[in-house]
Amino acid sequence: MIDFEAFLRTDPADVGCHEAMEILHVYAELPAAEAEARHPGVAAHLRACGPCSTDFEGLLALILTEP
Repeated sequence: MIDFEAFLRTDPADVGCHEAMEILHVYAELPAAEAEARHPGVAAHLRACGPCSTDFEGLLALILTEP
């Protein structure tokens, strides 16, 4: 079932899954404050999309564990 209320609350700056995934590797390499400032649409998307947020957290964990 589609949650229309959640859809209506979507931040208009949200770039969507496709665009967020296109630059997620760049976004993950930046300090958090800089990433949000440079890519506010991706930040908005990651706040709203559980699957993309999970992918981001996994990518960030991988980056942080690499030597």
